[in-house]
Amino acid sequence: MNTLKQAMQDAGILGAGGAGFPSYAKLAEGADLLVINGAECEPLLYTDYYILREELPKVVEGASIVLERTGMKKALLSIKHHTAERLGLTDGEDLGMGVFVRVLPDVYPMGDEINLIYEASGRLVPPGALPIAVGVIVYNVETLYHVREAVREGKKPIEKWITIGGNIENPVVCRAAVGTRTAELFRAHGITVPEGHTVLDGGPAMGRVVNPATASVTRTTKSYLILPDGIPAIQSKLTNLDRQVKRASSACCQCTRCTDLCPRALLGYPLEPHRMVRTSLAVVSEDPEAFTEAMLCCGCGICEIAACCQSISPRIVISRMKEILGKHRLRFKADRTYTVDPQRAYRMLPSDRWMEMLGVKKFDKLPPLSDGVYRPTRVTLSMGGHIGAPSVPAVRVGDAVNIGDRIADAAAGLSLPQFAPIAGRVTFADGEKIIIEE
Repeated sequence: MNTLKQAMQDAGILGAGGAGFPSYAKLAEGADLLVINGAECEPLLYTDYYILREELPKVVEGASIVLERTGMKKALLSIKHHTAERLGLTDGEDLGMGVFVRVLPDVYPMGDEINLIYEASGRLVPPGALPIAVGVIVYNVETLYHVREAVREGKKPIEKWITIGGNIENPVVCRAAVGTRTAELFRAHGITVPEGHTVLDGGPAMGRVVNPATASVTRTTKSYLILPDGIPAIQSKLTNLDRQVKRASSACCQCTRCTDLCPRALLGYPLEPHRMVRTSLAVVSEDPEAFTEAMLCCGCGICEIAACCQSISPRIVISRMKEILGKHRLRFKADRTYTVDPQRAYRMLPSDRWMEMLGVKKFDKLPPLSDGVYRPTRVTLSMGGHIGAPSVPAVRVGDAVNIGDRIADAAAGLSLPQFAPIAGRVTFADGEKIIIEE
């Protein structure tokens, strides 16, 4: 196992599902099941689908490497029903090398790690605990693709598979070098951002607003969505956050719908958004230890978009609580046994209904896959972009680099190195970013 951990760290492999956790740090003793996350949680995304369609043997081989090096016996390729149909896979199908298919229902947020583990394996991760507590390690399909490439070919994860979609005529799934400027990537594929539209890095529910003129492809970018400002998915992101927090406690009618539909609450977690929105953040600041259950929120947005009848956002209130708890380095600690709500099966949110609520269903169409990898003449690489300590630049201005050369080392503790996505010369380097130009 230690050999694999070192190989994954040396290659700079991080969680490709979006969080950016260094993948080597997930490997731990006591795991007996590998859950492969191919759920593609958010609407409009087809990144993982194309990785599986084009590179399924490599994903399976990457999983087999993890199984072999850790002593785990089984892996579950967990994909939603619509993806399984498109790929011609069936539940329980043996893909070889200890990897089996697990078909998940088309509900949101099935890609949430805790919900995914329960749906795929029936194991409930205790609130506040990591998956290893129930003997599970979770990796995204792209992560395992990179594991295979690093171990078998010595290749580094310097390219990203990206869905570019939304309200555009020519959506596409493409591959691009990490650090590619977003605007340049759009131009290369003939994509323009219409007036009155916002660009998201990520999905319509949990993605973040970016300015395509200044943004670049990061190591966690899965998609760019171009969506109208008037739909619920975008309106919620453009609303003044401070105003939302201030009006939450007075506007909340305590109907409990946000708690009734909360995916984590339905798993039995002690998370009650309807109570939290009535709590002053000043009270949380005075006694943060009394509100550690806020750390159990996965930020899916169901409470905000699907549940609330008063147009307030429990998610935003809880995110502010999490900021306060983070400053105090507080986490939730389970103190009893938790059981899944018997109503869960009847309250899960179908993916089609969720898309309608977000206002994005009419933009959902399978885009084509572009050929090759787009490599620009200039890339900007953040030394952050992963959970843990930022990478430490290992090059100076003027240095010449080739594709795959190490340009930054891992810092002490939880960290990762980085590698050059293009050949060229370093034109800028400091503790925050490195710029390489041909």
